[in-house]
Amino acid sequence: MTANLQCIQRAQKWGSRTAILSNQKTYTYQQLLESSKNVAAHLLNGLEDLNETRVAFLIGPSFEYTAIQWGVWQAGGIAVPLCVLHPLPSLEYVLKNTKARLLVVDAIYYDLLAPFAKEENIRLLRTEWVLKSTTAVNLPIVREERSAMILYTSGTTNLPKGVVTTHANLNFQIKTLVEAWEWQADDHILNVLPLHHVHGIINVMSCALWVGGCCEFLPKFEANKVWELFQQGNINVFMAVPTIYFKLIHHWEQASETAQKSYSKALKAFRLMVSGSAALPISVLEQWQQISGHTLLERYGMTEIGMGISNPYRGERRAGHIGQALPGIQIRLVNEQGVVASENVSGEIQIKGPNVFQKYWENPEATQKAFSEDGWFLSGDIALLNQGYYKILGRDSVDIIKSGGYKISALEIEDVLRKYPAINDCAVVGLPNPEWGELIVACLILKGESKTTIDLLALHQWLKERLPAYKIPRQFIIQPALPRNVLGKVTKNKLREMF
Repeated sequence: MTANLQCIQRAQKWGSRTAILSNQKTYTYQQLLESSKNVAAHLLNGLEDLNETRVAFLIGPSFEYTAIQWGVWQAGGIAVPLCVLHPLPSLEYVLKNTKARLLVVDAIYYDLLAPFAKEENIRLLRTEWVLKSTTAVNLPIVREERSAMILYTSGTTNLPKGVVTTHANLNFQIKTLVEAWEWQADDHILNVLPLHHVHGIINVMSCALWVGGCCEFLPKFEANKVWELFQQGNINVFMAVPTIYFKLIHHWEQASETAQKSYSKALKAFRLMVSGSAALPISVLEQWQQISGHTLLERYGMTEIGMGISNPYRGERRAGHIGQALPGIQIRLVNEQGVVASENVSGEIQIKGPNVFQKYWENPEATQKAFSEDGWFLSGDIALLNQGYYKILGRDSVDIIKSGGYKISALEIEDVLRKYPAINDCAVVGLPNPEWGELIVACLILKGESKTTIDLLALHQWLKERLPAYKIPRQFIIQPALPRNVLGKVTKNKLREMF
């Protein structure tokens, strides 16, 4: 018997095509299939089926990562990718929460996790052990409805929750992006994103491998290295978070005029560039447009749904908007008055479709709260529809500030602040206040020589010309950088503590 997995079945068509570039080595689809079968055999260890045993792995972005993920699925396990940038307590939390019984790690992490694995009776394996050739085994049939992966929410507002997706969920998430973004077999994408998150796993790696394309891994983001790879002329698709685009722009600005021309020429040959996982400042979109000739495609997704909304591949990509519902996915906005029936009225984004996750791992209460009575997933994100395009106003618990009887979008204020000549970046939050309900405050990252001081009176006067009085921050602090998680999202709970 063989595994009934679409990604594995499709890979058999591509044979000698290059699947992965990793650590200066080229790997074909045939090598990926053979290595992942070896992994499955080692994990099974004489069993017929792992039957949804949680298999965690702590492996850097690489061919080995991909082979082990596919091997877990072929053995009938649930893949639990761990973040190589997380501290030990965060890793232990996921391992305990999922009750993982198998753990595969790169050699450099073995000693770190060996004591915990022994204490928790987890079978600890090193990457090179499970990739070794072994006796062929019969692989179980893995149905689409079985659980495939547990990814953890970013935990920016509360303790991370394990999001369980089935093989059917993942297949749909990939297929809808392949259709919407017109993925092709000759696509070559550079993956600089963390591989414990849907952005790097699904949008980049899985979509490329689904169509017979090439996924090139860069284990650690370095702006100069990315530009160097862009100039080689092989890469034609790129996806990143706004922070990465910001760093690439900064590197371009510091380069010589000759280098700038070379960089920009390389980018003009690209087919597609995407930004996501955090709100894209309009200033970054405009700067990248000037450098590359491309309008970044902004989209909207979550760990629980993969991607749900996207600007069009062909057609207008509207700055400050996330686009329209992806194929096969239903989107509605709901507020206190019910389903929003008109444009420019805000409401919570709710989603229904085959992309939506199965459940939160061993958390039925949170799972129940995440869905409406009629089965729509409640995203917690507030948006409005503007001339057919959705525009995010913020997360209800994080980016929507309730001050003086108004519901105010922190993201709107941030967009305005970033246009001030002395401000490089910023973040806005609400603080509990007996008079206002919440007081609007802002953390500023300043430009150039004025990195520690700013004329607040001049800033206030400038803001009065661009925002109504009730949206102007009442307090400011200046910091060298904003607190962010590994995906570049500002951790606003930490930011509140700074005040």
